[in-house]
Amino acid sequence: MNDSDTKNLSGRGSESGARILDRLTDFAARFDRQFEPFLTPTGDVPQELVDAMRHCALAPGKRLRPYLVTRCCELAGGDRNKALPAAAAIECVHAFSLIHDDLPAMDDDDLRRGRPTCHKVFGEAVAILAGDALVTLAFELLTRHTPDRALAADLVLELASGAGWAGMIGGQTADVTGESRPASVELAKYIHERKTASLFRSACRLGALAGCADSKTLSCVSDFGQALGRAFQIADDLLDLTSTPDVLGKNVCKDAESNKQTYPRCVGCEESRAAANQASEAAIAALERLGVEANDLRELAEYVVSRHY
Repeated sequence: MNDSDTKNLSGRGSESGARILDRLTDFAARFDRQFEPFLTPTGDVPQELVDAMRHCALAPGKRLRPYLVTRCCELAGGDRNKALPAAAAIECVHAFSLIHDDLPAMDDDDLRRGRPTCHKVFGEAVAILAGDALVTLAFELLTRHTPDRALAADLVLELASGAGWAGMIGGQTADVTGESRPASVELAKYIHERKTASLFRSACRLGALAGCADSKTLSCVSDFGQALGRAFQIADDLLDLTSTPDVLGKNVCKDAESNKQTYPRCVGCEESRAAANQASEAAIAALERLGVEANDLRELAEYVVSRHY
């Protein structure tokens, strides 16, 4: 697959992709300015631990999950500032997952977001502890910065469910243990639904909950996030085969080397592209009742399957 094939994965035009990418870039710059103080300790914390946490959490990225939190809060009629603790919390959880995913016992990667992985810079022990500290910080942020105690409890439960044993961590476990099993599209679906889609779904639900969404809006953004996560992960599987480290910011062809349960391994590239597009279309369909105010999320669903990094 060449660059033009990758860019046209969804078969859609590039105008909306450029528009949402610009919006994500602007959001990421604004969010990082708000996120950085959350990663500045007020107590007596070992400096090497702080440096390791910040190395990963503040590395350049699109901040897709915080963006989803913020926008779903706004679509529910809430104030974006009310969603900031949840947006920061989910980015902490995401950073934690990347640190642990890159460890030698997991995917054994030495490059992430264009820079050396946490354990390559700080050693394995500190990297593990930095991941541990980020995931616990996430729940501290939700409780410390959400004055409404009932809402704080709902947010904690949502994030724990999306990230925990039946969500992202369960998916990561199936991903690791699946390396020793024959290719299975059903297992690949299971992994994608939990490893990636569950946290996208929780990002949308966290924002909607922070915005005091009604049940119909909560259902819409939940379905959107789940389908978006599926589309994102299938596209990521394809990029691992077609991109380069310079473009992607991480090593490529790792999935094939490790016998990962990916869509391309199970069904080939063409069927994988079709599955990614189908998931993208399902995400867009889920937003129907939210009207034109959700157009940026529709563009995001198109973008995740047409991106080349």
